[in-house]
Amino acid sequence: MRDTTSPKTRTVKVWDPVVRSFHWLLVLAFAGAWGLGKWGPNQMTWHFYFGYFIAGLVGVRLIWGFVGTRNARFSSFLFGPGKTLAYLRHLPSREPSNWIGHNPMGGWSVFIILGLLIAQIATGLMSDPKDYINVGPLAQYVPDSISDLSVKLHNIISTLLLIVVGVHISAILFYKRWKGENLVTPMITGKKVVEGD
Repeated sequence: MRDTTSPKTRTVKVWDPVVRSFHWLLVLAFAGAWGLGKWGPNQMTWHFYFGYFIAGLVGVRLIWGFVGTRNARFSSFLFGPGKTLAYLRHLPSREPSNWIGHNPMGGWSVFIILGLLIAQIATGLMSDPKDYINVGPLAQYVPDSISDLSVKLHNIISTLLLIVVGVHISAILFYKRWKGENLVTPMITGKKVVEGD
């Protein structure tokens, strides 16, 4: 593990309050929506409320991805195949990556998570499980074939999101244990210790 008091390290601002709030509120809201969807009561009113809240969070994050601070903007972590492959070659090294914002893999994970969340929100809004209780508010405006498909896709996407969350947590543990790089504290404090001047 690195000595964070070394003169070769510095503390930099990395995540603004909007990004940090989005992250932790999404953690809570996703856990609530998933838990209620899986084990909640038959009438899933609170599942819907959590879903609407997630939709609001995603909307704010999409806007902030274009107008927010430098590290929050999508343009700062949209990496092409060349840079991503170069980063992957360095990944097994025990040296910290020292990326101030999202590294190429982290950047791609943000886009994957946002894409899956948008698809999950859309399918939830159009779902109609034919129980006359848990009908998405847009189901009445789409053909039955679309609302039926939305139910199936909503279940599939929830599984994909759980897999992505598992990979995300595994990556955090990998960076902490293998590279000696703490990714959680910066998402709480907004500051990260990096090497270099």
